This record gives sequence, C-alpha cells and structure tokens, in this order.
Amino acid sequence: MSTETGAVTGNETTRIHNIGYRSYDGPRLGRAYARRSLYSQSLRGSFGLGRSVKSKVLPMLLFGVMCLVALIIVAVAMATPDATKLAMKYTDFAIYLQAVIGLFIASQAPQSVSRDLRFKSVPLYFSRPIERADYVVAKYAAMASALFILTVAPLLVMYVGALLAKFDFADQTKWFGQGVASVALLSVLFAGLGLVVAALTPRRGFGVAAVIAVLTISYGAVSTVQAIAWETGSAGAVQWLGLFSPITLIGGVQTAFLDATSAFPGGEGPGAGAGVVYLIVVLALVAGSYAVLMRRYRRVGL
Repeated sequence: MSTETGAVTGNETTRIHNIGYRSYDGPRLGRAYARRSLYSQSLRGSFGLGRSVKSKVLPMLLFGVMCLVALIIVAVAMATPDATKLAMKYTDFAIYLQAVIGLFIASQAPQSVSRDLRFKSVPLYFSRPIERADYVVAKYAAMASALFILTVAPLLVMYVGALLAKFDFADQTKWFGQGVASVALLSVLFAGLGLVVAALTPRRGFGVAAVIAVLTISYGAVSTVQAIAWETGSAGAVQWLGLFSPITLIGGVQTAFLDATSAFPGGEGPGAGAGVVYLIVVLALVAGSYAVLMRRYRRVGL
C-alpha cells in the first residue's frame, strides 16, 4: 500500500499539463490603439477612476472645490438685486484658484509617470508596439486633458448659471470663450512642467514637492519681487518679471489678448507687444517640456 502511494505521488509530481497556449490569429490593433488606451487609462487615473477609493479622494475633492466656488459665485450673482454679470470674470477664476490647480497637478503628475519609473515598467510599454513618442504624447495629452476638465468645468457652471440668471447672452458667451482659451493654454503649460519635474525622480514624494515649488513657490517669489519693484518706482520692470512664473505667464497672455484684468501690482499688465513675448515664452516652455520628456525616455532601460 505504501509503495503504491509513493508511485502515485511520483506520477503526480511529474505529470505534464497542457495549459492551452495557442497562437493568436485575431486582428493586431497596433500603435494607435495602444496609444489611445494609455491616454484613456492615464486620464482616468488622474481622477482616481479605476484605482482604489483612497486614490479618488484628493482629485475628486479638488474637483468639487473648484465647482463649489463656481456655484457660490453664481448664487451670489442671482441673489444680488439688479446684477448684470458675475462677480468674477471667467479669465480670473483659474488665477484665484491656482493653489487648487497646483495641488492637483502636484499630486497627479507623479502618479502618472513616477510609478512607471520606480517599478521599472517603462520597458514593458516600449517592448511593442508602442514607442517612446507614443508614451510621451499619451501621458502629456492625458495630463493636459485632466487639467482642462478640472478648470473648464467650473467655468461651464458659471456660464450656465449666468444664462439662467438671464444675463446678456452675447457678453457671457464671449467672456466664457475667453476663459476657455485661457484655461486651455494653462492646462497645456502646467501639464508639461508638472510631468517634466515628476519624470526627473522616481520618488513620488520628491516629485510632489518639486512640482509645488515650480508652480506655487515661483508665483509667490515673482509676486513679491513685482510688488517691491512697484513700490520702489520701477513700474516698467513689473511686466517683465512676470515672465519668470508659470501662472504670471498665463496672466500676462490673457491680459494682453483676452481682455482679462491684470493681477500685477498696480493692475497694469503687459500690452500687445509684451504679450507676444509672453506667448512665445509659453509656447517655448511647452515645446521644451515635450523635448525634455522625449530625452528622458530615450533609453528603454531607464
């Protein structure tokens, strides 16, 4: 009996199983499908969709804060007798809520790229059929789209509220379009800068701190120097100092071309001539961000 059992055991340990590996004869979806899939997953991940409940809390909270502020602005306008427009311009909204936007990009940009670097999963993306440019474009587009959703949703709330309050349709539509153009440019710029900073380190905590420093601390420093220049009689330097902070760059462009109110000391933003310089710097930063990301992912081994 013991000998037979031993024989059975031996046979069990040496049995060969056919686990059904077969060749794939279906359609090959290719790079475009892989790029779209990476974009979709990255965009969903920016708001915690498809991830744990804990991962959803911060992005959804920040999104809620943005929309809540917009609702409050609408409610105040509706409750104010004889009001003919909203208390805040569409182009001013992102400037005043920049801290919320900065916190969103600081938390989600490292999540988008730092984990791939830390866990060495980037070579798996590049195995086939996706290439380096596909990865960079998908991640960049997803982060820019996430920021655009975050910033345009409250503007849409304000626009709908203004129409319900029976404010002038033509004026509100014009101002809403200006606000959309402003936040679109902001989204592309902030997404590029945030991803570049996050891609330089696989440590998510360092990435968060670095993104906050680039987007938020730089604004505080530039605003302080601008205020000093204004108080000391160097008003001409104020508009050029705005070139050294991402949020003041956006503020300068929208002041020059989108009829926005300047947040610079004295309320004097750049004119059309200086505005061209602002726009060139913004576009150069966007192109530079893309180039740096392409260089960062040049090696598959990373």
